[in-house]
Parts: sequence; structure tokens; C-alpha cells
Amino acid sequence: MVDEYLWGNVDRISPEAPVQIVSVKEENSTLGGSGNVANNLIELGAKVSLAGVIGSDRYGRLLLAKLNKLGVNTDGIVKEPERPTTRKTRIIADNQQVLRIDRETKKDISRQTHDVILNYIESVISDVDLVLISDYGKGLITDALLSSLTSVIKKHKKISIADPKGRNFLKYSGVSLLTPNKKEAAIASGIEIVDESTLIKAGNRILKTVKIEKLLITCGKNGMVLFEHNKNPYYISAQARQVFDVSGAGDTVIAVLGLVVASGASFAKAAFIANAAAGIVVSKVGTSTVSKNELLLALSPVCDHASTKHISFSELPAVIQKLKADNKKIVLTNGCFDLLHSGHIMLLSASKKLGDVLVVAIDDDKSVSKLKGPGRPIIGEKERISILGALDSVDYVVVFSSKQLNKIIEIIRPDILTKGGNYIFEDVMGRELVERCGGRVALVPVTKNVSSSSIIDNIRKGG
Repeated sequence: MVDEYLWGNVDRISPEAPVQIVSVKEENSTLGGSGNVANNLIELGAKVSLAGVIGSDRYGRLLLAKLNKLGVNTDGIVKEPERPTTRKTRIIADNQQVLRIDRETKKDISRQTHDVILNYIESVISDVDLVLISDYGKGLITDALLSSLTSVIKKHKKISIADPKGRNFLKYSGVSLLTPNKKEAAIASGIEIVDESTLIKAGNRILKTVKIEKLLITCGKNGMVLFEHNKNPYYISAQARQVFDVSGAGDTVIAVLGLVVASGASFAKAAFIANAAAGIVVSKVGTSTVSKNELLLALSPVCDHASTKHISFSELPAVIQKLKADNKKIVLTNGCFDLLHSGHIMLLSASKKLGDVLVVAIDDDKSVSKLKGPGRPIIGEKERISILGALDSVDYVVVFSSKQLNKIIEIIRPDILTKGGNYIFEDVMGRELVERCGGRVALVPVTKNVSSSSIIDNIRKGG
């Protein structure tokens, strides 16, 4: 399915009805459904063969183009002329989803489509390590297809993981692992889950009634619980993160679970890693993937997570290229940021709200000394990187010399360059280059009469 995003701002209420008017500034489309599962897998270095159904429309062609660009084997994707390609349009204003519009059919696939998909799976099954079944209740994962599919999987002794949909979990009998969320588990088990005891009761009932080897119930901010026959439930706690968007989190879970199990790890270890991956993607706006580096850093017990936002000058082009490909609105701000104060915090917070990604370029120690004089910086660049990286508003920190500002702008080509309101618009360094690159400069009001230099002078005068 296609996940379509319309990004804009809300300035007023409609005179026609008590609804918000969203002024659309940007729109983009990403892979949704099993396409998002494939995207997550490719991002982490897997090879993927995809089977599914699309319509013979421009959105179906868009999906195929995006998948082929990723290097996914799309030979198992069937076009049904009478079926529209599923499209979910999300309208987002000021980084908050205000409406979703679904265009789809839930009609079962034809017998011909069933046969084509099953024949394709039989042709590739010997070359795969694991099968993921991503059920969105759109008519593809029928009882008949699941029955045939699990028979093929068992015949070739492969592992299978299914992300279920609907009340009837019996149709998933035969899969190795089922991954419902708490709400789905409650509906399927007939037990209202209100606390730990009812969660355990519901999990055990599903495990007992559905012929599956393992069950993983995802519980959002409360982590996950893995159920296995003749074993105590295994709890995985979620790391506390700011949640921006849960779109596609289930896709990331099943993708990472599958890849880790296919790599030879236990289901418990795979669940732990998938839980960390889910925590990363929900902190992003829109359907997103998790990178190898993000996942490794999240799993490192001794990692300084703040400093992980630091990217070198040589890494910058690749990072920016990826952000541009994902249609992210990039905001750049630059400065010394020596002895962080309230004015800096206001600038960074306001800058982040202007776009999707905030890149902070800081002057290296040599440049700060040249700009500010002897004895500066008070705080070295390594410490400044760590301090800035600890702020939720900051996505990336890059160190540069003052002579490299134009180069930074040419690489990033920011949508917006921000400076404090104490600057004069015409005097902002790099303004003309930013505008030539299609961006603009925004002056952000900050606390007056607060600067690192004045604070340092006060400390010195006070002995």
C-alpha cells in the first residue's frame, strides 16, 4: 500500500464548517504495508522477495518503481485490474496528524491471484531463510492462502512470523510466531486486557487455542511479552522515548524480528532488538525505517547517545542525500554554542519546529578562539557536541571551521537557515547562498541581553 503524506500549517478554522483549514506546503509518498516491511529489511542489509497484490493504477506503478529502486524482487507482486491500490493519505499540520483518508478494498483476492502468489512462493522458498506474513486485512491473506502457505513453509522447514489482523487467529495455525498488539490479543482471546494478569491470561489462551509455537504481544510504551509453551512469559521493557508517530511501528517490529531470527538469534533476543527498533521509529514523524547505526547505538549499554548525533564533514553529504530522498524539510543553524544558555535553547527549539530535521553546525575550537578571543572556547568542541546532542530538538551536529560555512550550505542546501533575532537580516552570513539554493533565512526571537560572552565576563568579574 501507499502511505501518502500532505504536510502543511493550520492558521484558521473554516467558515463553512467547524474544521481546521490545512494549507498544504509539501506532499510525498512512501512504501506502506508489506512494502514498509521490505523497506525496513533493505535498510538493515537484507535481501527481500516480495509477494502481494496491487491495482493496475498509477499508485501500483509508483509502488513497483519504489520497490525496484530498493532492489526488492517484485516478481511475486500481482496486478488485479479491478482492485485499487490501497492508499492511506495522512494530513499533517505542524508535525501533528489531523486526518487520515483511506482508499481501498477489502475484497478477497481472486483464485487466479492466489495460485500465482503460491506458485511464486514455492519457486523461491528454498532460497529464503524466513517468511514474514504481513496481514493488513485487505483481502490478500485469506484462510485458503494461509493454509497453503503454511503447508509450503513446513514442507521446506522454514520459520514463519505473522503480524495478524482480525478476530480469527485460528487461521494463523502453523506459523512459528504470531505478533499481535495488546488490543488485537484482547479481541482474539475474548479477554479484556487491563493489567498484567489479564495480559498473561489472554496470551496463554491464544497460545493454547492457536497452533503456533510462540506468541509475542506488543504493548506500546510498556514493551513486549513473549509467550512460549512450558515457559514463563518473557518481558521486554521499552526504552522511554518521545512518541511522534506510531505509523509503521508494527512493520518495523516484524521486519527486525524476522531478520534477527533469520540471522540465527533466539526469538527472545530478536524480540529485545525489535523492541529497540520500534522505540526508534515512533520517535520519527511519518512511516519511517531504522538504520543499522541507529539500532546499534540504541542497543549499546555504554554508548553516549547524545554524541551519536555527531556526523563528520565527510559523512554529511550521504546523510543529507538520504534526508532529501525522504522529502525531509531541513533546518540549519550555526554558531559557537560555547557555554549553552537560555537563548540557545530558545533558538534550537524554535528552529526544530520550522522543519523535520535540525542540523546544528558548530565552529571548531580554532574558529571559536579566532572569533571570540583568547581563552575561548570555555567548553571544547567534543563537550559541545555532547551537550547539543542531548537536546531533543537537535537531530545532527557537525563541526566546521568558519571558512567552511558556504561549503556546509552547499552540501545541506537547507530549506531554512535560522539565526537569533539579535542579528540583522541582511548581515546573516550565508544568507544569499541559502536563497540561491532555494531556501530562506528566519530570525528567531530569543532572550535579550543573554550571551555566552556576557555570562563568562560576569563570572570573571565575580572572581
